[in-house]
Amino acid sequence: MDVASLADLLHETAEHHDAYEKAAPPHDWWDWYAAYFDARQGGSTPDEASAAAARYMADVKHVVVSSG
Repeated sequence: MDVASLADLLHETAEHHDAYEKAAPPHDWWDWYAAYFDARQGGSTPDEASAAAARYMADVKHVVVSSG
């Protein structure tokens, strides 16, 4: 991946992480970013990647966003 594409993906990731960051308990942002990156590079849409990152955070890191 070239630098410009990586910068674009980082920017996209930051935008999608914002909603999670606001709703989630304290967590290490790099864990969410890594799961999002992995999903996007695997062909997921941004929304699918966000969901995959949230699942990873819940299942592996035990960081769960409450629904209410």
